[in-house]
Amino acid sequence: MLRTTPTALLALPLCLTVAAAAEPAAKPVDFSREVTPILAAKCYACHGPDGGKRKADLRLDLPTDALKKIIKPGDPAGSVLVQRIQGDDPDHVMPPKKAKTGPLDSQQIDILRRWVRQGGKFDQHWAYVKPLRPAVPDVKNKAWVRNPIDAFVAAAQEREGVSPAPEADRVTLIRRLSFDLTGLPPAPEDVDAFVKDQQPDAYEKLVDRLLASPHYGERMATYWLDLVRYADTGGYHSDNHRDVWMYRDWVIDAFNRDEPFDRFTVEQLAGDLLPNPTREQRIASGYNRLLQTTEEGGAQAKEYTAKYAADRVRNASVVWLASTMGCAECHSHKFDPFTNKDFYSFEAFFADVKEAAVGRQEQTPMPSPEQEEALRKLDGRIAEAKAALEKPTPALEAAQAVWERTALYEPDPKMPPEVAAALQIDSEERLPQAKQAIAAYYRTIAPLLADARAKVAKLEEEKKQLTATIPTTLTTTAAPPRTVRILRRGNWQDDGGDVVDPAVPAFLAKLDLKGRRATRLDLAEWIVSKDNPLTARVFVNRLWMLTFGEGLVRSPGDFGTQGQLPTHPELLDWLAVEFMDSGWDVKHVLK
Repeated sequence: MLRTTPTALLALPLCLTVAAAAEPAAKPVDFSREVTPILAAKCYACHGPDGGKRKADLRLDLPTDALKKIIKPGDPAGSVLVQRIQGDDPDHVMPPKKAKTGPLDSQQIDILRRWVRQGGKFDQHWAYVKPLRPAVPDVKNKAWVRNPIDAFVAAAQEREGVSPAPEADRVTLIRRLSFDLTGLPPAPEDVDAFVKDQQPDAYEKLVDRLLASPHYGERMATYWLDLVRYADTGGYHSDNHRDVWMYRDWVIDAFNRDEPFDRFTVEQLAGDLLPNPTREQRIASGYNRLLQTTEEGGAQAKEYTAKYAADRVRNASVVWLASTMGCAECHSHKFDPFTNKDFYSFEAFFADVKEAAVGRQEQTPMPSPEQEEALRKLDGRIAEAKAALEKPTPALEAAQAVWERTALYEPDPKMPPEVAAALQIDSEERLPQAKQAIAAYYRTIAPLLADARAKVAKLEEEKKQLTATIPTTLTTTAAPPRTVRILRRGNWQDDGGDVVDPAVPAFLAKLDLKGRRATRLDLAEWIVSKDNPLTARVFVNRLWMLTFGEGLVRSPGDFGTQGQLPTHPELLDWLAVEFMDSGWDVKHVLK
């Protein structure tokens, strides 16, 4: 039983007051993980990047604006932000009662209040900060850790107070690995062999064998081809067939060869712009042509030019940057820092892609090395045969003189008019052009040259038949870039917007161009630059999703403020840096 004296009772309220004033410091609020999601979900629609919808000339995505107008660091009671979110006056509470976002709950209000009390510090969104290799955590369960990845996973388990599951049996392990790395179940004999192999490196050898399987490339390509909207038909209207299977095969082969991901990226976006591009690099550039196209009669060319350009922005930004830049086609992004101008500046990189706005897309012949050699030899033989056909001889000249006298009085109805006219001129007065026309025509009918003409015809027919067997595909060919304007509200009929040049999103980087126009090659090289904070994170997250079902970021196509936060941010950054430091080696990261 607690006994207190009157004096102690009198002091009790004072003690409670002092205790309340000196309560232990609350856990620091993480701006990116706790504050940004609240502001993005509840506030950015009216007080975010989109100037067209902004209210009260207030931006909560910019620290300078927010701190100047509604936040007093360390003073929640004196901060308009806190006053408005926890008030009950329907005319002043934020978000407004009529807002589609819905009200803040008590936990969200508490987070914002604690954040202001702790100084109201703004940090850049986690995905836009260049990843640095974090230290590998020291964990208690050292026996379970076989590599740095395990250490990050174990550290999270220990924070949550959970233990790892026991290792699966060997039949389950080989099934998991086979499906993860090849997309196929293991053969029964392979299962038996793995079960019997008790060597310490049995599992590693199995991983290496599956990574070396040709089915590995097919497994990886299946996912990649879905990302880049691969299809053997055009999509719109009658969904006409097109040949792009050579791009598909290139992707499979690239994964099987373990082509570095940076080169894999550059060749797709700008393979045609590389110095002396190889056949494979030109095929890879077909990525830019994989979008839907129309052959519908009556379709508006200008409208579809705008559709194709916008599609390329949306796809490239999601595939490599996990960014929803498509939201900025009609207005600046409501939740992320992408502006309306960023969208069209990104689009301008692709303004040089030669294509038909409406109608059948021109396919590019892609002979194999063997076919190229056969064509080279045939062209040489045809050139020799035509040279023999053109070579003047005394016998041919004599025969032509006899024919001219006859043709003057008995003209051939099939004779070209210019030849008939030239024959009417006295041979001594004919100009060189007239003489050449007569001689050229005579060679097509001269009996002395019948065998030579037959030889040329035979060789040309051989070439025609060989050419018919050469596969074709869609590739990228650079043309003079068209003018790109900002389409106000995304309206393709509005030509009043500002003209823009190619540029990457302004908040992420500026390209060092030394006064020249940026190209798709500049874009590709920036995308796989180590200074780009997104690409490596995005791809290793996709690899994690392929092997574990869900990514470390469970919105693999959206690393923006509306996407999911990484469950293991340090592990994601460690993997991203490891990927780049390995030379963008996909098999290395998977292993």
